[in-house]
Amino acid sequence: MSPPPGGRSTTDVVLAAGTATLAVAVLAVFVPIAVGVMPAAFFEYGCLASRAVGSEFGCYGFLWNTVTTGVFVGIAGPAIGMFLVHREMALIGETLAHTAFAGVALGTVLFGVSGWDAQLLLVAVAVAVVGALGVQALVDRTASHGDVPIAIVLTGSFAIGTLLIDLGGGFAFVDINSYLFGNISITDDRSVTLMALLTAAVVGCVAVAYRPLLFITFDEEAARVARLNVPVYNGLLVVLTAVVVVGAMQILGVILVAAMLVVPAAAASLVLDGFRSALYGSVLVGVASVLSGIGLSWSYGLRPGATIVVVAIAIYLLAVVVGEG
Repeated sequence: MSPPPGGRSTTDVVLAAGTATLAVAVLAVFVPIAVGVMPAAFFEYGCLASRAVGSEFGCYGFLWNTVTTGVFVGIAGPAIGMFLVHREMALIGETLAHTAFAGVALGTVLFGVSGWDAQLLLVAVAVAVVGALGVQALVDRTASHGDVPIAIVLTGSFAIGTLLIDLGGGFAFVDINSYLFGNISITDDRSVTLMALLTAAVVGCVAVAYRPLLFITFDEEAARVARLNVPVYNGLLVVLTAVVVVGAMQILGVILVAAMLVVPAAAASLVLDGFRSALYGSVLVGVASVLSGIGLSWSYGLRPGATIVVVAIAIYLLAVVVGEG
């Protein structure tokens, strides 16, 4: 529905209000939690409010960590996913998730005795970034179609991770299922802080490089003619994807992490006009999916990753219906 002359449509108003509300919540609640400066009184009142509605959800510190991490995942994933979806690179998220799995395996071999999960995530970030650059190098230096190097890195990284498990004697100190399927109890304070930093880096890079990334997304050849450094921006995009994947796999797991890159972006693109509006809308869909999924998984004893993805797909199907109406 077109807006009145000189005015804004209802959709634009709702989108702006939702984006502003999320921004305030992130700055006032989730950033202080992530950096460890939120007053203890906040958690006490949160517990009381939770009990007032018959739940203990707000009384557990690890759940606050999970919700905070989830909000950052819901922001960073769709922010990168919008570019990937419009470049038809949805499979890259799954590839880098498997690369991150190899990083977790390597981190377990090197640091498993310490039991420091954040250290595993740092190793996973490093390995995923190397894998992302490897994919881009194969695409740039071979005549293969873009999906061939992606498939090679996907299978190769998972094979390397499996071999590292064998060489390290198995995951004696880490529950591998938590990384494969997601686990709301593994997001400790260090992991939350790391995810906040990764999200800040991703959002900052997207904001600074928005126009070049948009140009390359819709017309890479024209971008080359305009003398943009296309390989650098392509490399930036896959590296940012790797960073998001590692952060998101804490909750979603390696197997389902690609969904947070693709589904919210696809849903928002169906009902919103313009890339920027769809980008903001995808972030709102991502955060809503994560928060709803975490709440349902806690209430009914379900796996968080699968629940979040099912919620996101339900929103996507609703967008399909609305888009056709």
